[in-house]
Amino acid sequence: MRQAIHTQDAPQAIGPYSQAIRAGELLFVSGQIPLDPSTGEMVKGDIKAQTEQVMKNIASILAAANVSFDHVVRTTIFLADLSDFAVVNEIYGNYFETPEPARAAFQVARLPKDARVEIDAIALL
Repeated sequence: MRQAIHTQDAPQAIGPYSQAIRAGELLFVSGQIPLDPSTGEMVKGDIKAQTEQVMKNIASILAAANVSFDHVVRTTIFLADLSDFAVVNEIYGNYFETPEPARAAFQVARLPKDARVEIDAIALL
């Protein structure tokens, strides 16, 4: 059985998808870009500001499912420019304790709304 997870504290979907789906004991958080949930607009600033907003968005969705970053087992990071990896990695690392989740990171040709970073997550419930 699938159950949609939704919160006003994270950006609303900009397409035909859910913020997250609970399937059994897993939570699949859709890729988050640095949209401000109050305006629906991209946050102003550099890759640091964008990454912080992405992580805040993920935190809000996790909280709506009554879990935290401690429950995350897998993430994927999509970058518009792999040279941003070190900065993203530093900020991302602040949200996790050991053991950190499994992860993959990729440079992609383009992200929605020309974001510089997008991150998705899978968590245990």
